[in-house]
Amino acid sequence: MTGSTTSMSIRMDRVVKEQAQQLFKSLGMDMTTAINIFLRQALIRKGLPFEVTIKGADSVLLQKLVEADNDTDIHGPFHTTQELMEELNTDE
Repeated sequence: MTGSTTSMSIRMDRVVKEQAQQLFKSLGMDMTTAINIFLRQALIRKGLPFEVTIKGADSVLLQKLVEADNDTDIHGPFHTTQELMEELNTDE
């Protein structure tokens, strides 16, 4: 390593630490090396070195809200609750 070094102390879940140590060991490195890689990549990219997204049901909801705002993928109008339920239950 070039330059002077320093130490850092962080708190994390014990199980996460153990699993990460096992993963990094299988990759031929220790936790310190992995964290240094992460930090250097963050500096190079000027941000997190991976995409941060909301996945799962929340992302589906957000997409549907965007579609509604843009008046796309709109169904209806429904004149009865039965019509609405039939549309919701159809497989596309």
